[in-house]
Amino acid sequence: MGRQHILNLVREEFEGRPKSVFIPGETYIPVSGKVLDSDDAVSLVESSLDMWLTAGRFANSFEHKLAKKMGAKFSRLTVSGSAANLLAFSTLTSPSLGDKRLRPGDEVITVAAGFPTTVAPIVQNGCVPVFCDVTLPNGDIDVTQLDAALSPKTRAVMVAHTLGHPFDLGFVGEFVSKHDLFLIEDCCDALGSEFDGTQVGTVGEFATLSFYPAHHITTGEGGAVMGKFKRMSPALTSFRDWGRDCWCDPGDDNTCKQRFDWQLGDLPKGYDHKYIYSHIGYNMKMTDMQAAIGLSQLQKVDDFIAARRRNHAYLFARMQDLGLDEYFHLPLAAEKANPSWFGFMMTIKETVSLDRHDLVQFLEANKIGVRLLFAGNLTKQPAFKDVEYRKIGDLKNTDLLMNNAFWIGVWPGLNQEHLDYMADTILKYVGNKIR
Repeated sequence: MGRQHILNLVREEFEGRPKSVFIPGETYIPVSGKVLDSDDAVSLVESSLDMWLTAGRFANSFEHKLAKKMGAKFSRLTVSGSAANLLAFSTLTSPSLGDKRLRPGDEVITVAAGFPTTVAPIVQNGCVPVFCDVTLPNGDIDVTQLDAALSPKTRAVMVAHTLGHPFDLGFVGEFVSKHDLFLIEDCCDALGSEFDGTQVGTVGEFATLSFYPAHHITTGEGGAVMGKFKRMSPALTSFRDWGRDCWCDPGDDNTCKQRFDWQLGDLPKGYDHKYIYSHIGYNMKMTDMQAAIGLSQLQKVDDFIAARRRNHAYLFARMQDLGLDEYFHLPLAAEKANPSWFGFMMTIKETVSLDRHDLVQFLEANKIGVRLLFAGNLTKQPAFKDVEYRKIGDLKNTDLLMNNAFWIGVWPGLNQEHLDYMADTILKYVGNKIR
């Protein structure tokens, strides 16, 4: 039995699976999910037949095509979006950057309304997060607070594009350029988003992506770092690959043509370059089987993004038609923003007597998946109890989102029947509570 025959059988089996049927009130509507087809299954099985297992030809191709898609000079695959954030930030501490490297005690501007592993690398590297507030309705960094957040210790900005809505790239880009700061864009929820015609992930030194099943494309577990400058690639790759100085791909030797001729540190001359370490690193490589799925998924990403935008626009219009904008801040895109939406965030207005806790329980009971805005306010989280940080003002909007916001799905696996049911169910709840 040849390889092609095996792959044909895989395609046949996958395409023969029964299609699911949506029954309102009985079928659970996940807040996010993966969309996989027979091409993904074939790509996965083909890579498994190679039995290479670690990063190989599929990973190399995925890195190249992903960088091209994102407008980056290079990309490096890793084990998750959180790992991508850690690798990107750690690279900015590399001695190869000289006096510009980040050091313990340096300050990094970010927000507290978001996912913890956007901020965790700041703390893990001994730096100090400085929390700005966010704006309504989308939870993006309030760029009017950047000047107040700036201090002589400020060295970088690290912030996410919240739920796919891009922050003001023009303003932030000018700010970091003016003050000679590093910028890391966490694009894990925002693959394909644009601001004023500029694609997210192209302004900062680094951009990060997640390929967890909830995200725009998936490899199961997985993530990537995109780089704006090729000179950053060796240090980033080193941090990902044990901290080693050697840059050979798995299975390759002596790419530098002087494997036993190096003299680094206090090691004896000629010490094997494969075992010389220039950073305190990790092992965070992606497998070729994961990359094979990502490579297949990348071919469909434009359709996925279009579906997310289409679902979000339909749901927004439906909410407005039902009058729900009277009770909720609805996620309206900023004037120059073209989001690749990750979710549909709704925030109960301050003047409305609705209880978020009761509402999300009602939705879950009616088979509608709900999530809060991740950590809400990181300064309130137990993990940050003893963390050194600064905050700008009282983080009023951050607290409002922590207490009043939730989001529901717009991912490509949903259709108008799902969206209508979600909107109608929310209207039903509001009608029962406000008379």
